[in-house]
Amino acid sequence: MGDEPYLQISWHDRETGSRGYLVIDRLVRGVASGGLRMRAGCTLDEVRGLAAGMSAKEALNYDPNGRYVPLGGAKGGIDFDPHDPRAVDVLRRYLQAMRPYIERFWTMGEDLGLRQDTIDEVLAELGMDSSIPAVYPLLDDETKARKRLSDAFAIDVDGVSLDELVGGYGVAEAALTGVDRLGLPRAGTRAFIQGFGSMGGATARYLARAGLSVVGIADAVGVIHNPDGLDVENLLLTRNSYGEIDRAELRREDQQLPLRQWLDIDAEVLVPAAVSYTINAENQASVRARLIVEAANMPVTADAEAPLTERGVLILPDVVANSATNAWWWWTLFGDVEADADQAFAKISEAMAKLVTSTLDRAEMGGVTPRAAAATIAAEASARIDRRFGTL
Repeated sequence: MGDEPYLQISWHDRETGSRGYLVIDRLVRGVASGGLRMRAGCTLDEVRGLAAGMSAKEALNYDPNGRYVPLGGAKGGIDFDPHDPRAVDVLRRYLQAMRPYIERFWTMGEDLGLRQDTIDEVLAELGMDSSIPAVYPLLDDETKARKRLSDAFAIDVDGVSLDELVGGYGVAEAALTGVDRLGLPRAGTRAFIQGFGSMGGATARYLARAGLSVVGIADAVGVIHNPDGLDVENLLLTRNSYGEIDRAELRREDQQLPLRQWLDIDAEVLVPAAVSYTINAENQASVRARLIVEAANMPVTADAEAPLTERGVLILPDVVANSATNAWWWWTLFGDVEADADQAFAKISEAMAKLVTSTLDRAEMGGVTPRAAAATIAAEASARIDRRFGTL
């Protein structure tokens, strides 16, 4: 994984003046994997960093004995407000422009600001039946593989579709490994979740089910706080499609606070699950947690990570903590797991415990941060993949 990406493209939307980007950090067997996000303020540098992170996530999940062989890393980004009524039209024009890359090089799914069903609907209008056609030539049996993934997406687990749960379940498993590592009891340890979309919502569900007390959740509207724990399950099942909590579902003892107070809540575990760069040099001193688990991509800036680490805050980096969504797609498509929720959760539990433990062990042995340790592990895995398959 070198410093320069394999390919980067800037796109200009003539109708709105907005910009879009595609960065392919590296190819493995001619293919790269990574989601497409839409948010106002998205930059090429942001997309480049996310693409490099995808290369690391792919490599970190390399199992020489698995059917799934990690792909390269890529990312797409559109600088536009997803709530704008013109957003779908902007998305349509972007996807039309990027169609040759989607068909041949870039396997793409939802990311911040976009939903998979929206992407799929737009691609269907453009005459494409999938967002991942580039990977199909690598499959042993494309028909069976696509049916397996389709069946998996149709699975409902206690009111939420499986594809919306696997990422947050992985984050929760990473968090639990970190909690155990710090010697904290699971029962009663407090957690705060920033963001309540598919990643944050599922993380909250499975932390609560593991015995942690989810004492606070922040969505785009504000902060919900209850020192005795929130009714996560009810809030999860009644949120809207933007991950916003229905305030009518709050209990009398639940408190509503302004969004700016999201770091004021006492909790041992902090899970930023919304946007990038949310914990920075200006606000890092307000962090009260002992463990930060990066469910979002790049939520802790480098100038915040250094002082947090000096204070003894353990940070599980995004390339480790939030890698389950991507891995589950490919485990299912390639046949490492069937279209079965129990199989998916068991595979994720095993993989996340192993990955987090190896990252923390390497960090302790080398006297480095978990992020630096994960980068070393990813580079070693990438080298093994390159030796096996070449560099393209």
